[in-house]
Amino acid sequence: MTNPRAQAQETKAPLVRRLRVGLKRFFGPWGMFVRGFIKHPVMVGSIVPSSPTLIRHMLRPVDWKNTKLFVEYGPGVGTFCRPVLEHMAGDATLIAIDTNEDFIEYLRKDIRDSRFIAVHGSAADVEEIIRAHGFEKADYVLSGLPFSTLPAGIGPAIAAATHRVLRPGGAFLVYQFRARARDFLAAHFNRIDNAFEWVNVPPCFLFWGWKD
Repeated sequence: MTNPRAQAQETKAPLVRRLRVGLKRFFGPWGMFVRGFIKHPVMVGSIVPSSPTLIRHMLRPVDWKNTKLFVEYGPGVGTFCRPVLEHMAGDATLIAIDTNEDFIEYLRKDIRDSRFIAVHGSAADVEEIIRAHGFEKADYVLSGLPFSTLPAGIGPAIAAATHRVLRPGGAFLVYQFRARARDFLAAHFNRIDNAFEWVNVPPCFLFWGWKD
């Protein structure tokens, strides 16, 4: 004789498993981002990923047809990586650099794209990193690293290395919560476009430093 209670539990089990998997997928990137912020608040800068509006605004000036190498500093859980990959040509490459091993491991598992390379390292070493992957220059470099709260000397070193690694006509794309970040760019980039994006938590400053 069939036990109605046991039968009900057997029917319920697959549903519970599906709910758990669904919740894990939904909160996976968010949970990883929050854990990264708690673990490295100075390097992550914000507890909330960038908004779709901010992403579109930041990437608007990029000439995708002539982009062979796009570099991102501090990709986190890939909030910018996916839109960049969607716009890039089939023969282009995206190199994402982060000092947080957890983020890099997550990205390597989550983004299955042959054009994507996740590197555990420092943005200050960008020249050595891209050379190790067969490139001499980058077309664009994107950064959301909090320049004003980085350890002493790191911000200027990253700005200088980025200017050196960019090809003429390339740009350093920076989004920050403090306007002071412009000072780091101004030391190396003579032409800097700027804007402000309200549709983000929190609202932030946008800078495009062009290498003429």
